[in-house]
Amino acid sequence: MKLWSKEKTSTAEQIEKFTVGNDRNFDLLMAKYDVMGSIAHVTMLGENGMMSAEESAKAVAELKNILAEIEAGSFKIDEGAEDIHSQVEFMLTERIGNTGKMIHSGRSRNDQVAVDVKLYLRATIHELKDEILQLFDLLISKSEQHKQTLIPGYTHLQIAMPSSIGLWLGAYAESLVDDMEFLVAAWNVANKNPLGSGAGYGSSFPLNRTRTTSLLNFKTLNYNAVYAQMSRGKTEKLVAMAISSVAATLGRLSMDCCLYINQNFGFISFPDELTTGSSIMPHKKNPDVFELIRAKCSRIQSTPNELTLLINNLPSGYHRDMQLTKEILFPAINDLRACIEIMQVMLRAMSVKENILKDEKYKYLFSVEAVNELVNKGVTFRDAYAEIGNQIDKGTFDFDFTKPLHHTHEGSINNLCNEQIQAEMKRVAGGIQ
Repeated sequence: MKLWSKEKTSTAEQIEKFTVGNDRNFDLLMAKYDVMGSIAHVTMLGENGMMSAEESAKAVAELKNILAEIEAGSFKIDEGAEDIHSQVEFMLTERIGNTGKMIHSGRSRNDQVAVDVKLYLRATIHELKDEILQLFDLLISKSEQHKQTLIPGYTHLQIAMPSSIGLWLGAYAESLVDDMEFLVAAWNVANKNPLGSGAGYGSSFPLNRTRTTSLLNFKTLNYNAVYAQMSRGKTEKLVAMAISSVAATLGRLSMDCCLYINQNFGFISFPDELTTGSSIMPHKKNPDVFELIRAKCSRIQSTPNELTLLINNLPSGYHRDMQLTKEILFPAINDLRACIEIMQVMLRAMSVKENILKDEKYKYLFSVEAVNELVNKGVTFRDAYAEIGNQIDKGTFDFDFTKPLHHTHEGSINNLCNEQIQAEMKRVAGGIQ
């Protein structure tokens, strides 16, 4: 079943297998959106006279039945069908006769897959936004819960200055705000309608692209028919850049957790059922979840590069190369969503050790506090720095690290600004409606 079949045309089985590849599996993910695009297109055809009102209504009604089958999980793509577009049209023709053969007027499969991908990615971005917000809220909640729990801060993996669990987790919450900026940018590009570009050069039919844009709830359309096709690949790459940014945040947080659960740090711990053991070392509690998040997120960050290599140096117009964007991007999205979900499971169960900084090995964390204390007494900073440095070198440094810390500026230990970070996330995430 091929939409382009002619009486004397056939394709060798080996060629067909190679060109179709894994596309049927990914087409099932987009089946809902393909039918939604067809409903909008057929509605427009009925309004502009290319189908009668009766024909259009009949086709739309049956398309809605097919959509219900997809949502119920009973829809499948037949083995002989080339793609989702062929399956839907042949099902429709089988059920309502020749009217089903009219729905492709003014469309190309290039046109259909372009709108399918945009609709799928738009819905996926919306779902990702909600999932990222759940993780963000959890990080803020944990940050507030443990804002008084001090831990060492590090530079170059050497102890540097006092930090806190609240400051640490709040940092990753704010990182998600910037990640959301990337997601909003991808949303804005995905929220443009390519339907009606045909094979990439428009149509001699009197299509009303503004109408299908409205019916599909796109914010606007890709106006130029050539660019509507060229937006394939670019849209996917922007989404890949957004998920890559989120993955970078999750990967880095996972690395921190791998360090902090280590016995030489011992800042945090997790229930036995959330860690794994060793086949020969009975004491082991391995952070396998965080290691796999780290690994998956590293792989996700390669997705924009894969897409760049795929679409780089292509001329304008449609090319079959674009078929592969789905099998690069869609699994990466699923991996990220799984990582976000399991990260929340781990953070909810995380326990935090108290009084960490009372350990003698952390006393030099307070060297800057000692320098600043001298400065507040009128000593110049450089002289104060030299004095404390000399004490450290001689082994005479002594500072009462049980005294309360007075870090009060915006974004410091005693002034996390979590409310401001929440307000910023609300503002940014509001760009995805």
